Amino acid sequence: MNVELPPILVVAIFGYFGIKMLRPPTWLIVVLLLGGFLLADTFLAPAIESGTRTGVDVVNGTAK
Repeated sequence: MNVELPPILVVAIFGYFGIKMLRPPTWLIVVLLLGGFLLADTFLAPAIESGTRTGVDVVNGTAK
């Protein structure tokens, strides 16, 4: 059986259980979400995207 979920649903589930299990402070969650949102349209966005893609490749084992 092959189940396909939208990526946002997977992120939401992961975030929900991560918050419930690790219990980070609320201010940290707000700072990370707001900071990521604000950095998305800056000159740092290409570097963040490149680092994210590299991290995903390492985790998936598809790094060249």
